[in-house]
Amino acid sequence: MEKRDLVCIACPIGCNITVSLQDKEVTNVEGNTCKRGEAYAKAECTHPTRILTTTMRVHNGKVPLVSVKSDKPLPKESLFECMKVINNVVLEAPMKIGDKAVENIVNDVNIVLTSSADKICS
Repeated sequence: MEKRDLVCIACPIGCNITVSLQDKEVTNVEGNTCKRGEAYAKAECTHPTRILTTTMRVHNGKVPLVSVKSDKPLPKESLFECMKVINNVVLEAPMKIGDKAVENIVNDVNIVLTSSADKICS
């Protein structure tokens, strides 16, 4: 039997959770004070996901980089492959917050702008 200690991020309390696993399956969760903590612990131990935040290059923009993030959580194991795709894309200004920078990068997840990329005025 394997045990994993986690700090829950499902709510601001930050409970210390201990998860028991048998053959990669969760058998027990202890230390959470709410159901969200139990769900977080189970997901983190069986199929962890993350929101990806980074920057992307901008062509003809007032600034050379714009901040972006995934619009849904991505499987943790896909983050490095997603970054390879993102690093090979150069966006064309102008673009605004919420615009899709990369569509369907993985499993219907899009990379969207979290700041605007204004065009250089001539």
